[in-house]
Amino acid sequence: MQTSIAHPVLSVEGVSFAYGAHRVLDDVGLQVAPGEFTALVGPNGAGKSTLLRIVLGLLAPQEGRVEVFGVSPLRRPDRWRLGYVPQRPRLAPDLPATVDEVVAAGRLAKQGWWRRTRAVDRDAIGHALESVALESLRTHRVGELSGGQQQRVLIAKALATEPELLILDEPIAGIDAQAQRLFRDSLVHLVREHGSAVLLVSHELGAVAEDLDRVVVLRRRVLFDGKPRELADAGVSLGVHADDLPRWLEELSENGGA
Repeated sequence: MQTSIAHPVLSVEGVSFAYGAHRVLDDVGLQVAPGEFTALVGPNGAGKSTLLRIVLGLLAPQEGRVEVFGVSPLRRPDRWRLGYVPQRPRLAPDLPATVDEVVAAGRLAKQGWWRRTRAVDRDAIGHALESVALESLRTHRVGELSGGQQQRVLIAKALATEPELLILDEPIAGIDAQAQRLFRDSLVHLVREHGSAVLLVSHELGAVAEDLDRVVVLRRRVLFDGKPRELADAGVSLGVHADDLPRWLEELSENGGA
């Protein structure tokens, strides 16, 4: 059952989308409240990437509507309010910027490029770098870093912005266990200290399982929307669920869905 929220930062209502004859989203509805930590999970091909593209304003829904901060994402609300970390980093290999400069760019969208960097900005940048264990690499050019390190740079940039809604697509792929723990701490800090909402898309929820408010399971439509414990009681692990989640979904579908 879809959770009803009075003033959501993200609202998806009756969204459907198809690529030609192939329907990938069917009457999808979900909401995310301010300060809520929500995970979106589902097997490969479930429609998660298409849904994210619609939420980000990169695609228009063929049916239904989406609102981010009360307006259509196609209208481009204040960009700093919405943070996004893609699944794979797309930093140009010849980009001359340093790690520190890329992360600092996350503050420009919020403070304005014409304003001097303040102590609060420096603190946010430093905290973001610490959160992904990149302090020792802050003067390195991003083109010198590995793919996993570049992913951490993008995470730090998004964290430094302190967005009202942060969307992350498989952010911990290729990140070691220590960095995952720091990443978890940074998300919890963002939610609890800044009141930000987080929508995390991931096949691995072990690092944040105890901190999630809700889990939404998608396979073309929403099959589950509830507390993590309810999903765990149904036999689905909140660690690596590449195997048990598809099996559970098959059983759920056979029984008529949620």
